[in-house]
Amino acid sequence: MRISSSLLRSGPAAAAVALPLALASPAAAGPGITVSTTASTVSVTTTACAQLNGSWGTASLLGEGQTDFAQGRQVALSGTASGQSAAWSGITPGTYTVVVLCSNNSTAGTQTVIVSPPPSPSPSVSVSASALPAPSASASPRGVLGGMGGAVKDYGTATLAAGGALVGAGVIAAAWFLRRRAKPYRF
Repeated sequence: MRISSSLLRSGPAAAAVALPLALASPAAAGPGITVSTTASTVSVTTTACAQLNGSWGTASLLGEGQTDFAQGRQVALSGTASGQSAAWSGITPGTYTVVVLCSNNSTAGTQTVIVSPPPSPSPSVSVSASALPAPSASASPRGVLGGMGGAVKDYGTATLAAGGALVGAGVIAAAWFLRRRAKPYRF
């Protein structure tokens, strides 16, 4: 495979053209840059920056229509040599671009992220009291059975007679027991 010398000489020029294109491209991502969203929080992590004068660098969150790093919401990177991170909270729904600029003024990466609106509550959860049917008043105090349609059970004569007999037998037994205890024993 032959590589011409003119192609090798054009390498730095091609890199100079590619950097602005990478910043403008929505899906461009630098080495080690990862952007994620959780509700209204956007966070970025990277391993591309080195500490210089006590600083790892700065991350900027650019909204729609913002094209310059300085226009975005800037947050200083924090972390260790194994990884640095930054986060923005309270972000409204929309499309944003995250740019990470290391402390040596090199761009670690650029990535576009979409913050989605929170999910709307399902209709079955938010039921107002006016939507519920009004309970119907019953004229007679009868037992109500559950099940299909909540049928009303009317007790028959035999059931009422058996219940009355049990109550009567209980009253007679209690009276006999109390009367027997009240009499002194006779020998």
